[in-house]
Amino acid sequence: MTGRVEELRSIDQAIRRSGGVKGVVLAGASGVGKTRLARGALARAAEQGMATRWVVASASARGLPLGAFAGLLATVGEDPAQVLRQGVDAVLAGAGGGDVVVGVDDAHLLDELSALLVQQLALHKAVILVATVRTGEPVADAVSALWKDGYLTRLDVPALSEPDTGALLHAVLGGPVDSASVARMSALTRGNTLFLRHLVGGELEAGRLHAVGGMWRWSGDVALTPGLAELVEARMGRLSKRVRDVVDVLALGEPLDAGLLAQLTAAAAVEEAEARGLVSVERDGRGLRTRLAHPLYGEVRRAGIGTLRGRRLRGRIATALARTGGGSSDDMLRRAVLSLDSDLEPDPALLTAAAGYAVQLFDLPLAERIGRAAVAAGGGFQAQMTVVAALNGLCRYSEVEVEWAALTALAGTDTERVRATVAQVHYLMWLAERPAEAAAVLDAAEDRVREDAARLQLIAIRAYLEAGLGHPARAAQAGAMALAWPGLPDESVTLASCGLVAALAALGGVDELGPAAANGRMAAARSPELAFLHVPLMGWQVHGLRLAGCVHEALAVATECRETTKGVAFAVELTNILLAEAELARGQVATALRLLREARAGLEGAGNAAGFLYFCLLSTTRGLAVSGDRVAARRSLEELEAQQHPALLILQPEMLLTRAWVAAAEGAVSEAVALAQEAAEVAASRGQLAHEVLALHAAVCLGDGSVADRLADLATRVGGPRASAAAAQAAALAAHDGDALLAASAHLEQLGDLLAAADSAAQAAVAYTRHHRSGPAKAAAARAHRLAQLCDGARTPALAVATRPLPLTAREREIVTMAAHGLSNREIADRLVVSVRTVEGHLYRAATKLGTSSRAELGTLIHHDRAVIPPPRARVRRSQ
Repeated sequence: MTGRVEELRSIDQAIRRSGGVKGVVLAGASGVGKTRLARGALARAAEQGMATRWVVASASARGLPLGAFAGLLATVGEDPAQVLRQGVDAVLAGAGGGDVVVGVDDAHLLDELSALLVQQLALHKAVILVATVRTGEPVADAVSALWKDGYLTRLDVPALSEPDTGALLHAVLGGPVDSASVARMSALTRGNTLFLRHLVGGELEAGRLHAVGGMWRWSGDVALTPGLAELVEARMGRLSKRVRDVVDVLALGEPLDAGLLAQLTAAAAVEEAEARGLVSVERDGRGLRTRLAHPLYGEVRRAGIGTLRGRRLRGRIATALARTGGGSSDDMLRRAVLSLDSDLEPDPALLTAAAGYAVQLFDLPLAERIGRAAVAAGGGFQAQMTVVAALNGLCRYSEVEVEWAALTALAGTDTERVRATVAQVHYLMWLAERPAEAAAVLDAAEDRVREDAARLQLIAIRAYLEAGLGHPARAAQAGAMALAWPGLPDESVTLASCGLVAALAALGGVDELGPAAANGRMAAARSPELAFLHVPLMGWQVHGLRLAGCVHEALAVATECRETTKGVAFAVELTNILLAEAELARGQVATALRLLREARAGLEGAGNAAGFLYFCLLSTTRGLAVSGDRVAARRSLEELEAQQHPALLILQPEMLLTRAWVAAAEGAVSEAVALAQEAAEVAASRGQLAHEVLALHAAVCLGDGSVADRLADLATRVGGPRASAAAAQAAALAAHDGDALLAASAHLEQLGDLLAAADSAAQAAVAYTRHHRSGPAKAAAARAHRLAQLCDGARTPALAVATRPLPLTAREREIVTMAAHGLSNREIADRLVVSVRTVEGHLYRAATKLGTSSRAELGTLIHHDRAVIPPPRARVRRSQ
């Protein structure tokens, strides 16, 4: 809470009376936290041994002379001068001659005599004042003179900013709150601390504000508690009938043109509502738009409007909007929403168009509601398509099955039948996780369709299907075939581009990624209802850039995706995953894990989220493993294995690599190398050369120099800088060439892959040590340490060896490390597929070299972290 910290510092400076100032006046709107800040200042003064007094002015005590100070004064004389002297003496009593800090809350409510007493206290050398006043309220001259005449410093306390709101929520809830929830609460309360406190309390009690995986998230619609409603009503004040009408019309239909609002109510009433601060007026082009001055005013009033009156008012507003000819999509949507709960007859054309626009805005619950009303009113195929799209986006898959039958029955033309098929394939592939059924539906449709235009639309979705199933060459061919036709609809262009970009990412065609993705994005931009496809399209581009080693470019595209998809359903969560993938590629482990935790919390209830949960868990598990948190990494891996998406076989090499990093974190380095090699074999068998490069580079970082020749060959066939950088590191590792490993480290650092750069520097330290070059070895180890710190203190096997060089073979160190993690000799033997006698022999030789016979001391020599891990299963080769 940077802003509040600065305010506290300012108050403390004022209390220290620098420059003769005798205290501070905190001015601000109701509920911004003035009282809390003032009480905090007095508490800190008391901790420093100063005497403190606290008085509260109120409207009820305003009619009594010295009403605010009644608790300090036993008796009050009749002479005003005598009364003021008595008041000062009462405040100073018991202070022992030291300073007294006096807090005066709501000083704008002081009666005249109390205000004069406060002024007298400000003049006294032993008194420091901390007063609060509410802005916009009349203040006695004696009080306003305190800052105008320079006796006190005035500090204006603003409403909480969004970052301050997030920090306060974090402090109160004891954990981080996802950014979408923070933004929503900040917007609803407008930074009012008092409103925020009541809102949080109510939502906690209702269970809508809850923790998911260590991240707090607010879901569902707000329901004001009686206490919060009373606070808001008190702030609004008493509403006359005509002002209430203005507020209620805006509560149901804001924003409204000022002239239209005056027609629906009365011009004088609108002016009065504005003068009272209930309505805000903003210039919008050449007109004026009116809104309620605070979002909670609408929440309170909507709860208080009766059913019949509400239906009548909504009908009047919708009719007025139609009469004035407001042609904007927003006005059209508001007319439809208002008509749903009004006394008007349903208009199927209006409802169908509005439901489609709601899908574009990704307000999917609203799209479903309007779409179902449109279907009931006779909206036909397009209305039903909207219902299906909304249910898909809401992950209510069990209901989608019922709606497909209705959609098929409504499809009366070949065009509609192809559209329904494409939508069904997309649903079966990504959402229902039934790719075999998706392929069967697509095959059947291709057999029925004879027109080239229709067939090409089916080929476009096939490109995406083939890419996901790990057939990148077929996907690239299908995508290129579909995109070659100039008349391809925008939806098909976008889907074909998704398949082509995913295929190019796997094939290593990084130079073609940008143009292919740009083509799809242009098509999606022409059709707002396709905005949701921006995320997978740019996601595959980020993935391909990361595979190729274009780390900085990957982060730039992920950041652009965040900006491009604002307002899309789950956009924050999904783009967090893309940003985390890019940050993890840069070695920013803690940043990536924070983004992934927030994404995971936001995807609660969304199932596998069309495979994005699988992406999220892949990155999370890898991040936990390289951070050194082997226990959490193992748990995450188990969840990941349970969430594998059958339509994302293209990621099988990534899955094997993730298992490799978890094994490495647990000390089973030889197993990790074998898993990385297996990942490379799977990738090579499918032509996923970019994935093969990544897998072999991981094997190199884990200490395998045997893949240098294969990487050198791939460097001539795969685009992007990773292949050549990995080949150079592998060749240097195979030759035990410290200078070449340092050069490889410098190159990887330049590319932005800090973690691989750290590993290469650590390997250089070992190579120098092997050649008895202690000076360069120390310098290389220092470089590795510096790079590891830039990676949030990441820990990998290479870094562990460089950090704690010991006279052990790789196998001895591996076995000692696993023993230090709590595994028995039998468990180690099962893990490494060796005999128990072999394990015992290695432990004996390691103990002899290190001069100890204690298993515990061996662990201490390896590392300080003694967390125990569960015995893993013996490794077996897996195929999907």
